[in-house]
Amino acid sequence: MTADGIARIRSALAVRGRDTSDFDLNPHALPAGRSGFRQAGVLVPLQASEFGLRVVLTKRSPVLRHHPGQVAFPGGKIEKDDRGAVEAAQREAHEEIGLKPGNVEIIGLLPCHETVTSFRITPVIGRIIGDFQPSPRRGEVEEVFTVPFSHIADPASYSVQSRNWRGQKRYYYTVPYGPYYIWGATARILRALAERIST
Repeated sequence: MTADGIARIRSALAVRGRDTSDFDLNPHALPAGRSGFRQAGVLVPLQASEFGLRVVLTKRSPVLRHHPGQVAFPGGKIEKDDRGAVEAAQREAHEEIGLKPGNVEIIGLLPCHETVTSFRITPVIGRIIGDFQPSPRRGEVEEVFTVPFSHIADPASYSVQSRNWRGQKRYYYTVPYGPYYIWGATARILRALAERIST
């Protein structure tokens, strides 16, 4: 994807869309009210390569207490010293994979996404500028890898699957790529981006 493609993404993000939620597929599990959600920001880094634009993702360490071994964006909860989701996402990306804020051009934001683990996530779309060699944080990030943007931008790449969780059947989106099983909130956020680009 060329500079024209980045401009297309920027234009698509300029139009405010509706928030998304893990509960979109699981309305029976929706908690009463919307209180108690913790605010978080994640970075969706886009990197140019000789094979086209790619999305940078992480595979979480298998020893982590929460979401071990899952594919995720760099990011985390908004701390009291952060000036919002963008700063939180950039701070976490620097800590988790060594991506400095100065090496990221912010393209735009996706609407918020609510997770079943009570986070309200703001996805921050950014283009990596300059040289970037991933430096995974030991004990937190097992691997940093990339997926072709063309793969995640195609709504046909996604499917809905289910599993039992906390005594209930839960449905979720998946967008597998090679050996990587991308699912849950990560897949739902990527699908929201694909929907914006394809409309």
